[in-house]
Amino acid sequence: AKDIASAGLMTVMRHFAMEQDIEHFFDVGRGGIEHILLPEEALTLPGDVVIGADSHSCTYGALGCFSTGVGSTDLGAVLAMGEIWLRVPESMRIVYTGRPGPWVVGKDLILSVISRIGDDGARYMAMEHTGDTMEYLSMESRLTLTNMAIEAGAKSGIVAPDGTTLEYVRERQTATGRSRDFEVLRSDPDARYAATVEVDVGAIEPMVAEPSLPSRSVPVGQVEGTRVDQVFIGSCTNARIEDLRTAAEVLGDRQIAPHVRAMVIPATQRVWKKANEEGLLDRFADAGMSVSTPTCGACLGGHMGVLGPGEVCISTSNRNYVGRMGDPTASVYLANPAVAMATAVAGEIVHPEAVAGPKEVAGVA
Repeated sequence: AKDIASAGLMTVMRHFAMEQDIEHFFDVGRGGIEHILLPEEALTLPGDVVIGADSHSCTYGALGCFSTGVGSTDLGAVLAMGEIWLRVPESMRIVYTGRPGPWVVGKDLILSVISRIGDDGARYMAMEHTGDTMEYLSMESRLTLTNMAIEAGAKSGIVAPDGTTLEYVRERQTATGRSRDFEVLRSDPDARYAATVEVDVGAIEPMVAEPSLPSRSVPVGQVEGTRVDQVFIGSCTNARIEDLRTAAEVLGDRQIAPHVRAMVIPATQRVWKKANEEGLLDRFADAGMSVSTPTCGACLGGHMGVLGPGEVCISTSNRNYVGRMGDPTASVYLANPAVAMATAVAGEIVHPEAVAGPKEVAGVA
């Protein structure tokens, strides 16, 4: 807990979980950030309807389920009654074509889309991500796509299940010992869409969202040279093992710029343990970075990276609103893990190639 008030709330939650015999309760040292934890623990599956008391509950749609965030009152009613009233959203179809270029991942695709449609462009819609690009996107990249649906005002984000989805689900069920039937649902051939957005993925470069909206995203070249004070690699958007591997690939055996404080916060205990087994945490620490146990941390200005007056941060999180990460005069840029790590090394925003050199495009982004 970051303070006494938070500790008190956590005590209430622990007592409630015990009194109600809640099976899936993940305390400190056993869980992590909800939106990465639940798919990892095979608790959200294709065909599910998932309701969460956090706006980024839309994340789980990458598995082919309907998921959305609600207020605490609605969630309380769901806990008591097991049902909820929802207006069925219209759908926005986003068709991605082409293979992602070097250092381009799901974060760049969704930032590019949001920059086109705006932060209210998909208001109360379901953003359906489709197209031949999906075959190149890992499950991690897909989860980032749906995680940021709310940043365009959407009710939910969704990706139709395919081989990548089913392989991920089977692997998570095997790893956790949790097995439950699920239903694979896809859009009807004659489905109607309120809007269709065509995206040429091959034309997308690593993107950076300028302060203070995700919709203010531009190619990294347009903000290169911006000096930063802090780099944060974490959050429910980009703190999975794939993200940490990418960050480590860019870092190599380099050191963080002397004037930069940089932190890596793995999203869950499983991610932390895997990163430790692979030697990633030692590499980060040896480079001068702070490595934390799983937490949301600086993303919402909670703790461990709160910004002071006038400071500049580049973050792998999903929001950069005024005052989001600390003092209202601070500035926050959003980017993928490769851009964030390259920036930590250079001390200013740069393309990953400026630090790590060219990257060969593999079969999976």
